[in-house]
Amino acid sequence: MCDTIVALPAATGVGATIFAKNSDREPNEAQLLEYVPRMEHDEDEVQCTYIKVASVKQTYAVLLSRPYWMWGAEMGVNEFGVAIGNEAVFTKLPRERVGLTGMDMLRLALERSRSASEALRWIISLLEEYGQGGNCSATGKLYYHNSFIIADPHEAWVLETAGRFWVAEKVEEVRSISNALSIERSWQMASKGVVEYAVERGWCKDERDFSFAKCYSDRFYTAVAKGRYRQRFTQSALERRRGGIDFSAAASIMRSHSFEEGYSPAKGSMKDVCMHAGGLTRPSQTAGSMIAVLYERCPIVWVTGTSSPCISLYKPFFFEAGLPDLGPKPGGRYDHESYWWRHEKLQRLLLHSYPRYAPRIRSEISAAEADLVKRAEQLRLSYLDGEADAGELASLTKQAFEMGASIDGKWLSSAKPERGFNPAYAVYWFRVNRAAGL
Repeated sequence: MCDTIVALPAATGVGATIFAKNSDREPNEAQLLEYVPRMEHDEDEVQCTYIKVASVKQTYAVLLSRPYWMWGAEMGVNEFGVAIGNEAVFTKLPRERVGLTGMDMLRLALERSRSASEALRWIISLLEEYGQGGNCSATGKLYYHNSFIIADPHEAWVLETAGRFWVAEKVEEVRSISNALSIERSWQMASKGVVEYAVERGWCKDERDFSFAKCYSDRFYTAVAKGRYRQRFTQSALERRRGGIDFSAAASIMRSHSFEEGYSPAKGSMKDVCMHAGGLTRPSQTAGSMIAVLYERCPIVWVTGTSSPCISLYKPFFFEAGLPDLGPKPGGRYDHESYWWRHEKLQRLLLHSYPRYAPRIRSEISAAEADLVKRAEQLRLSYLDGEADAGELASLTKQAFEMGASIDGKWLSSAKPERGFNPAYAVYWFRVNRAAGL
């Protein structure tokens, strides 16, 4: 399960759009952070996760955070400051076994768009031509439909889908989405027949009675996912901070749990924005997090590159500089050379001792991030003024990733595991760790 937020310049304190997303996946489903440069193409088709689609002559540079086994991405930003995040939503319409995943559509749109409006049109056209579908679980079976927040430095859209039906709502100032349809009647664009189909099925009486969310939502799975709870929470948090939303405010939301005093992963729930896996009723955890400050020139994309943002450092990325070497690409089993898995080992060490160590880790991270944010913003301005070069941008990104690794290493060597008192939770994690080779 996942959560995505956006605040347009009128609602931020930095004069830029701020976009943020947590990607929640299975515990052993490592999230790959990947920079793909602008490229020219001669091939007629591109292979996505399950199907091929028509190629284009040129694709733009993108930063992606994606499940290691999937072609598409949970979230990403391109060189023009277009950012997209997608959410699983559960609807009454059949879920196809073959098609484009929401993550495929996200990546295709980022690679082909210079604005949020253009990306919106790309996703709609891909959805209508190819349909959406395919298993989105690394080890089991999980089929769903998708919603998206699509943003750029000037505007943002929410796009929600059910099969090949869709509605699109233009964001006013702040907006969030989660694992539930949220557009009632406030859409500006909609697919042909979306109202008529609902009337034919008896889901509403007529156009005046129509609500996309109410008519098309699968009530059971939507309730289980707790998406409506989290969407209300994140929307309220954005509205309270309206006018002063910055990196720190976005990070605070992305690190939120449904309660903070005495929080422990063993006591977590599907209501947590920063999700910690806990068994059958809570099978997902936040595998990666991203906060993009979408300046018109030289956007700064803050990424964890790791799970559990509540105890992870956000690191700055600049398109002008790229990513440092993060070691081998992570897979579904533990690899001590992998940046993602080294942090994940710490996250699992603290399954029962989280309340003891997490506040101290967060304090250390907070101080480091305050320094990084100041340096990144100053360096960006120097770069735009011609007083700094791409090498200095790359150096700051490299330092930040090294800083994150150092914090993880320090606590891996000093923190002590504790025993819990929830047998089902302990058995669940024993099995997950065994599957990962931990």
